[in-house]
Amino acid sequence: MKKRRQAKILEIINNLDVETQEDLQMLLRDGGFEVTQATISRDIKELRLVKELSGNGRYIYSTGKKSNSDPVYTRASGIFADSVISVESAMNMVCIKCFAGMAGAACAAVDSIQWNEVLGTIAGDDTIFVLCKTEQAAKVFTSNLEKSLNVKNA
Repeated sequence: MKKRRQAKILEIINNLDVETQEDLQMLLRDGGFEVTQATISRDIKELRLVKELSGNGRYIYSTGKKSNSDPVYTRASGIFADSVISVESAMNMVCIKCFAGMAGAACAAVDSIQWNEVLGTIAGDDTIFVLCKTEQAAKVFTSNLEKSLNVKNA
Protein backbone atom coordinates (compact mmCIF):
# COMPACT_ATOMS: atom_id res chain seq x y z
CA MET A 1 0.00 0.00 0.00
CA LYS A 2 2.81 2.42 0.92
CA LYS A 3 4.66 1.86 -2.36
CA ARG A 4 1.47 2.39 -4.37
CA ARG A 5 0.66 5.56 -2.39
CA GLN A 6 4.16 6.96 -2.86
CA ALA A 7 4.05 6.12 -6.57
CA LYS A 8 0.75 8.01 -6.77
CA ILE A 9 2.36 11.00 -4.98
CA LEU A 10 5.16 11.07 -7.55
CA GLU A 11 2.63 10.78 -10.37
CA ILE A 12 0.60 13.67 -8.93
CA ILE A 13 3.53 16.06 -8.45
CA ASN A 14 4.91 15.24 -11.90
CA ASN A 15 1.58 16.10 -13.53
CA LEU A 16 0.11 18.83 -11.32
CA ASP A 17 1.33 21.89 -9.43
CA VAL A 18 0.86 20.93 -5.77
CA GLU A 19 1.57 23.75 -3.32
CA THR A 20 0.55 22.29 0.06
CA GLN A 21 0.26 19.01 1.90
CA GLU A 22 -3.48 19.64 2.12
CA ASP A 23 -3.67 19.86 -1.68
CA LEU A 24 -1.74 16.61 -1.93
CA GLN A 25 -4.01 14.96 0.64
CA MET A 26 -7.10 15.97 -1.36
CA LEU A 27 -5.60 14.69 -4.62
CA LEU A 28 -4.64 11.39 -2.97
CA ARG A 29 -8.18 11.01 -1.60
CA ASP A 30 -9.53 11.63 -5.12
CA GLY A 31 -7.22 8.80 -6.22
CA GLY A 32 -8.60 6.41 -3.60
CA PHE A 33 -6.00 6.86 -0.86
CA GLU A 34 -7.33 7.87 2.58
CA VAL A 35 -4.31 9.38 4.33
CA THR A 36 -3.55 11.68 7.24
CA GLN A 37 -1.39 14.78 7.10
CA ALA A 38 1.22 12.96 9.21
CA THR A 39 1.42 10.15 6.64
CA ILE A 40 1.83 12.66 3.82
CA SER A 41 4.56 14.42 5.78
CA ARG A 42 6.44 11.12 6.25
CA ASP A 43 6.02 10.26 2.57
CA ILE A 44 7.38 13.66 1.54
CA LYS A 45 10.41 13.11 3.74
CA GLU A 46 11.00 9.55 2.51
CA LEU A 47 10.60 10.59 -1.13
CA ARG A 48 12.93 13.55 -0.47
CA LEU A 49 10.52 15.97 -2.09
CA VAL A 50 11.41 19.65 -2.13
CA LYS A 51 9.59 22.88 -2.90
CA GLU A 52 10.57 24.50 -6.18
CA LEU A 53 9.61 27.80 -7.76
CA SER A 54 7.26 27.10 -10.66
CA GLY A 55 7.02 29.10 -13.86
CA ASN A 56 4.05 31.03 -12.48
CA GLY A 57 5.89 32.13 -9.34
CA ARG A 58 4.39 29.64 -6.88
CA TYR A 59 6.30 27.09 -4.82
CA ILE A 60 5.29 23.54 -5.65
CA TYR A 61 6.41 20.06 -4.62
CA SER A 62 9.08 18.49 -6.80
CA THR A 63 11.62 15.71 -6.73
CA GLY A 64 14.23 18.49 -6.91
CA LYS A 65 16.20 16.69 -9.55
CA LYS A 66 16.75 17.67 -13.11
CA SER A 67 16.59 14.93 -15.69
CA ASN A 68 19.26 12.34 -14.94
CA SER A 69 19.88 12.10 -18.67
CA ASP A 70 20.82 15.79 -18.76
CA PRO A 71 24.64 15.77 -18.97
CA VAL A 72 24.87 19.29 -17.51
CA TYR A 73 23.00 18.22 -14.38
CA THR A 74 25.04 15.02 -14.02
CA ARG A 75 28.32 16.93 -14.30
CA ALA A 76 27.11 19.64 -11.91
CA SER A 77 26.10 17.05 -9.30
CA GLY A 78 29.56 15.50 -9.45
CA ILE A 79 31.25 18.87 -9.04
CA PHE A 80 29.13 19.64 -5.99
CA ALA A 81 29.76 16.26 -4.42
CA ASP A 82 33.49 16.83 -4.79
CA SER A 83 33.74 20.48 -3.77
CA VAL A 84 30.93 21.79 -1.54
CA ILE A 85 31.33 21.70 2.24
CA SER A 86 28.23 23.58 3.39
CA VAL A 87 25.28 25.64 2.22
CA GLU A 88 23.60 28.32 4.32
CA SER A 89 21.08 31.06 3.53
CA ALA A 90 20.77 34.56 4.99
CA MET A 91 17.91 36.72 3.77
CA ASN A 92 17.86 36.41 -0.04
CA MET A 93 21.49 35.26 -0.31
CA VAL A 94 23.03 31.82 -0.05
CA CYS A 95 26.62 31.21 1.02
CA ILE A 96 28.19 28.02 -0.31
CA LYS A 97 31.49 27.05 1.32
CA CYS A 98 33.82 24.93 -0.80
CA PHE A 99 37.22 23.31 -0.54
CA ALA A 100 40.03 25.73 -1.43
CA GLY A 101 40.21 26.43 -5.15
CA MET A 102 36.90 24.70 -5.95
CA ALA A 103 34.41 27.59 -5.71
CA GLY A 104 34.83 28.63 -9.35
CA ALA A 105 33.92 25.21 -10.68
CA ALA A 106 31.02 24.81 -8.24
CA CYS A 107 29.76 28.29 -9.17
CA ALA A 108 29.88 27.43 -12.87
CA ALA A 109 27.86 24.31 -12.02
CA VAL A 110 25.19 26.43 -10.28
CA ASP A 111 25.05 28.72 -13.30
CA SER A 112 24.79 25.82 -15.76
CA ILE A 113 21.73 24.35 -14.06
CA GLN A 114 19.83 27.65 -14.45
CA TRP A 115 17.86 27.51 -11.19
CA ASN A 116 14.64 29.55 -11.34
CA GLU A 117 15.32 31.02 -7.90
CA VAL A 118 18.79 32.40 -8.76
CA LEU A 119 19.40 35.92 -10.06
CA GLY A 120 23.20 35.68 -10.07
CA THR A 121 26.33 34.20 -8.52
CA ILE A 122 29.83 35.29 -7.61
CA ALA A 123 32.71 33.05 -6.54
CA GLY A 124 35.98 33.50 -4.74
CA ASP A 125 38.54 30.81 -3.98
CA ASP A 126 36.47 28.84 -1.47
CA THR A 127 33.14 30.69 -1.21
CA ILE A 128 30.19 31.29 -3.51
CA PHE A 129 27.51 33.92 -2.95
CA VAL A 130 24.21 33.29 -4.67
CA LEU A 131 21.67 36.09 -4.99
CA CYS A 132 18.12 34.77 -5.02
CA LYS A 133 14.89 36.55 -5.93
CA THR A 134 13.45 36.49 -2.41
CA GLU A 135 14.26 35.25 1.08
CA GLN A 136 11.88 32.31 0.53
CA ALA A 137 13.59 31.53 -2.77
CA ALA A 138 16.96 31.42 -0.96
CA LYS A 139 15.55 28.97 1.60
CA VAL A 140 14.10 26.79 -1.15
CA PHE A 141 17.35 26.93 -3.15
CA THR A 142 19.35 25.97 -0.02
CA SER A 143 17.00 23.12 0.81
CA ASN A 144 17.09 21.85 -2.77
CA LEU A 145 20.90 21.89 -2.82
CA GLU A 146 21.10 20.04 0.49
CA LYS A 147 18.57 17.39 -0.51
CA SER A 148 19.32 16.81 -4.16
CA LEU A 149 23.10 17.10 -3.92
CA ASN A 150 23.54 15.58 -0.43
CA VAL A 151 25.27 18.68 0.97
CA LYS A 152 24.97 19.27 4.72
CA ASN A 153 24.89 22.53 6.65
CA ALA A 154 28.04 23.17 8.67
